[in-house]
Amino acid sequence: MKTLDTTLYFITDSTSVPEERFLPVVEAACKGGATLVQLREKDKSTREYMDLAVATHEITARYGIPLIIDDRVDVALAIGAEGVHVGQSDMPVGIARKIMGPDKIIGATTKTIPQALEAYEQGADYLGCGAIYPTTTHVKTVITPVETLKEIVKAVPVPVNAIGGLNKDNIFVLKGSGIAGICAVSAIMKAADPELATRELKHAFLDLNA
Repeated sequence: MKTLDTTLYFITDSTSVPEERFLPVVEAACKGGATLVQLREKDKSTREYMDLAVATHEITARYGIPLIIDDRVDVALAIGAEGVHVGQSDMPVGIARKIMGPDKIIGATTKTIPQALEAYEQGADYLGCGAIYPTTTHVKTVITPVETLKEIVKAVPVPVNAIGGLNKDNIFVLKGSGIAGICAVSAIMKAADPELATRELKHAFLDLNA
């Protein structure tokens, strides 16, 4: 099993900031203590996705933070990213693992115990579970009860992260859940000071588990 720090998993959303602000926010999140970064682009062309991935990877590599590409195994391989994340409607984990090889990081979105077990058995290194709260990102969200989150944590031996509308003021609901970390999108992307927001969110999670 890979050594993977998912404490604060920053997921990007380029639609929420002006183009010139995107990469500075990524760098700020890295400075603030993000332990994983996922580039998530639902609407860009393959060329646009690749160009942004290369620029993002240059930043994350400087900080020694793995870059995960959402959905697109081809983009992840083309730019040498550390891994890929797949949802329930994306490429199956087992196929992604076969293409990516044993050394790359593969994450999966799961909302139920059967989904979690299937993803783990097919080779997922971590799971993202949620949404815990309604989100403002433009992806489909189904609310996941914290009790379900706890059951998923107990069912699989890989890190499980909560996702969905989380910020430093509402993560208290996750206390005692056993999760390995939290995923954040808007709480960092839309923050006036994304470096500070990242640092505060990470400290809030660590305090939760102290």
